[in-house]
Amino acid sequence: TVLTTPANVNDVTQAHGLLHGQETVALGDAGYQGVAKRPENQDAPVTWHVALRPGVRQALPDDALGRLQERIEQVKASLRAKVEHPFHIVKNLFKHRKARYRGLAKNQAHLFTLFGLANLVLAGWRLRARDALRVS
Repeated sequence: TVLTTPANVNDVTQAHGLLHGQETVALGDAGYQGVAKRPENQDAPVTWHVALRPGVRQALPDDALGRLQERIEQVKASLRAKVEHPFHIVKNLFKHRKARYRGLAKNQAHLFTLFGLANLVLAGWRLRARDALRVS
């Protein structure tokens, strides 16, 4: 799901719009702290797994419980990293790095196109990797 909003809108206020309705688990970075407490998300049957803020993560104790919490944070980060690949393609391969002030509707249409193409690029990479494994 791609949502476009003005720059002064916080990510956590749009979390409910990113859900399709079939999710049981949702992961978010530290910017989504408190998402489960928001009124629009309280009735959703979703378990939220939100990253700790960097300062809280650095202050974890160096004991068994602290190391377990750090490992949990690493697993959450590795799962969230899968979502970052299309952003890498859009920003680095398609050079969409600067904000373009053309109106929200035009920006949204442009982003839909870029992310659709990014999905095709990722699918092509997977197909070529699969074919390369078959050749040898």
